[in-house]
Amino acid sequence: MATAAPEPGEAVEHAGRRAAYLVGGKRLEAGTAAFAEAIAAAHAAHQRPRCLCLVGGVEMYVARLAGLGDGYVVKRMPDTGSHHAPDCTSYEPPPEVSGLGQVLRSAITEDPVTGETTLKLDFAMLKVAGRSKMPTAGSDSDSVASSGTKLSLRGLLHYLWDQAELTRWQPGFAGKRTWGTVRRHLLQAAENKIARGDALRARLFIPEVFAVDQRDAINARRMSQWSQAIAPPGKPQHLMLLIAEVKEIVPARYGFKALVKHVPDQAFALDEKLYRRLGRRFEPALALWGAADDIHMVMIATFSVAAAGIPTIVELSLMPVTRQWLPVEDASEKQLVEKLVGDGRSFIKGLRYNLGAANALASATLTDCEGAAPLLFILPIGVEDDWRYLQVSEPLAPVWLWHPSSEAMPPLPQAACLRTVGACQHADSKRTPKNALLANK
Repeated sequence: MATAAPEPGEAVEHAGRRAAYLVGGKRLEAGTAAFAEAIAAAHAAHQRPRCLCLVGGVEMYVARLAGLGDGYVVKRMPDTGSHHAPDCTSYEPPPEVSGLGQVLRSAITEDPVTGETTLKLDFAMLKVAGRSKMPTAGSDSDSVASSGTKLSLRGLLHYLWDQAELTRWQPGFAGKRTWGTVRRHLLQAAENKIARGDALRARLFIPEVFAVDQRDAINARRMSQWSQAIAPPGKPQHLMLLIAEVKEIVPARYGFKALVKHVPDQAFALDEKLYRRLGRRFEPALALWGAADDIHMVMIATFSVAAAGIPTIVELSLMPVTRQWLPVEDASEKQLVEKLVGDGRSFIKGLRYNLGAANALASATLTDCEGAAPLLFILPIGVEDDWRYLQVSEPLAPVWLWHPSSEAMPPLPQAACLRTVGACQHADSKRTPKNALLANK
């Protein structure tokens, strides 16, 4: 896959060993010149490479990424992420243990022939005069379509975060995941995604790393992109999508404004109604952000641009993330993620997409254990029957459970390098089954 040059301030993540594929009858490692030539030829010949993470391989397909220098990339076949080895870069947890399972094939449709993914959105990308949308207080998530047939704003943010592999963590990533890296991966993830008939990438604004000596050039590129959201007289106004780190949301001289990092010269306006609903709807996320100095707050929003160049937010959602840009829902998830990172573990952070808070969600999946990848569940207050709660997901892998309201965090499943060869077992075999690493029946 061809890639663009890194931006100033951007780190480059390395995922360890290179993936190997069977392409045209030859075993090739990703990232080599021979591999790039082989997958280009495979695309032209409509051939399917095989990922060699397991004996016999797992079928893949080649997609052309026109937005990345006419490069090519090997991608998973739809719904096959859990078929790969846990330590493979193509592995993803079973969709039924995250919010992804609810929206696959309905809100998210991937075409292996064209390499394009069509996204169905439940929020507007055209401005409706006099209307600012925000979920009512007490709803589980913003703009949620409970049937899963369309992506809410939060669902779209979670999807892009997953596609950008920003939910993955390995010890080698430490110190390398900067905003420049986050931006680059998100933009690549948006390539070949179609939403409401348009290319998602063209409508997506993610602030580039700000540098004082490049201020004029950065502002010019921003206004060039925003120009498509300025409505000609008498015509509908297209909305842009913003993904950025929030600096603060405060009263302005007139109304309210959101200040985002790396855009020091321009605030985003929002009206009082939206501001008031924001405080009610996202109270837990805002409380976590306010209480922990090492939490970043990521915002996804639709916004319009006035003829004078002033952006106004129409609809938004918020997502707290750790200093490693790993999403967390609450203090318990933050504690778990910090433990995993501190212990040097490799894992994939689970995301809720459109799912409500009452639905079971694997907070993380460990990818450094032998055999099946253990699923880590944090059980909410009030849940007494572990398996009745987890029955929604029907996990096929070992399961670790934690009741943070009534116990300290149980020992985590040991990494392969710390254990003898054999079945993945809990470090403390004398604990009760409630807190042990459980093999689902």
